[in-house]
Amino acid sequence: MTDLALPEFGAESGDSALLRLLRDAGARRVLSAPDTDQGIADHYPFPFTALVGQYEMRVALLLAVINPQIGGVLLIGPRGTGKTTAVRSLSGILPDVEVSDCEEDVLPADLAREDAALLYPDCYEKYHSGQEISHFEPVRLVELPLNARLDDVVGGVNERAAAQGRMRLERGILSRADRHILYIDEVNLLVDDVADAILDAAAQGSFIVRRGAMAGTYRSRFVLIGSMNPEEGRLRPQILDRFGLRMNVRGLLNYDERVEVYRRVQNYRQNPSAFVRQWELATAEFRDEVMLARELLTRTTLSDDAVKVGIGLVQMLEIDSHRAEYAMFEAARAHAAADGRDLATVEDIRMVAPLALRQRHSDYMVDYFESQQQEDQRIRELTDTLTKQIKA
Repeated sequence: MTDLALPEFGAESGDSALLRLLRDAGARRVLSAPDTDQGIADHYPFPFTALVGQYEMRVALLLAVINPQIGGVLLIGPRGTGKTTAVRSLSGILPDVEVSDCEEDVLPADLAREDAALLYPDCYEKYHSGQEISHFEPVRLVELPLNARLDDVVGGVNERAAAQGRMRLERGILSRADRHILYIDEVNLLVDDVADAILDAAAQGSFIVRRGAMAGTYRSRFVLIGSMNPEEGRLRPQILDRFGLRMNVRGLLNYDERVEVYRRVQNYRQNPSAFVRQWELATAEFRDEVMLARELLTRTTLSDDAVKVGIGLVQMLEIDSHRAEYAMFEAARAHAAADGRDLATVEDIRMVAPLALRQRHSDYMVDYFESQQQEDQRIRELTDTLTKQIKA
């Protein structure tokens, strides 16, 4: 029996103490109480600077946000090792980004094109009439749901507008993640068509949506981060190759570090806002360093020795994919820029090579090409033998 079914006894009716207790403590009292709290919680991501250990993971994530051209990061490891916590903390160390206020998703820089008045008429008119067409906002972490459909990801026809007889394309998750961070937890469980669409858009920086006679091109310049637990299934080699850096994340092995993790997590959960304020200064300093590194990256180049060592590594490891050296060189440039240098050296290659080159060698492909070479050699030998017989 619920408390709503209790009889309405008053104090004068001689109701028992048990009935009064049930009446006063049940759902009726909760529902009749004044609604002073809407139940909306403040969001305080764990500070990036408060993470303990996991140096290589933090370096990989930092390089990816300094230089999105690396192609993203894949975090591979068991549950509970801090992968998601680290990713969610990234938004706190990134500078604000410029976001368009126009329906065409246009920024002031886009209006410098000669055909801007034809391509973006509404936004062009607003901008030249003195109205603001963009604003700055903190970087967001856009998390992709595992049950997302392809239309949710790339966009599709606006169903509400279509019901009113108006056909209009609706932006998808990829477009809304432009200039932000796109995080895919359990990326190995994504359906193939969704995974392919995300990786293509991330590599090209834009994508095209076609629905019948309608078509739209959208920007997708986001930092791509994926995570997976290898116990729950492997990742297709084609998808694995698209991630620039790969990071194996294990639980901390050092006793003192594990104790410190416990203490910091305990403090964070007891009072998230106070914990975040405690690390506020360090986070702000780190954000400034990221901004400076991004600016320096535009002038950072590779030394000739760094290129020679990098290509030599790829060849000696028998890696076929050209994405290997591209990711490695871009990561080396980001590493140098983070260190305040405009020239990436062999030492930078040494630091980032394991991140960029691990899990790219394929014994299957090496054996496959060797067997093909043997077959080709056999074909040539037989051709020569038959040619000699004919001439004889």
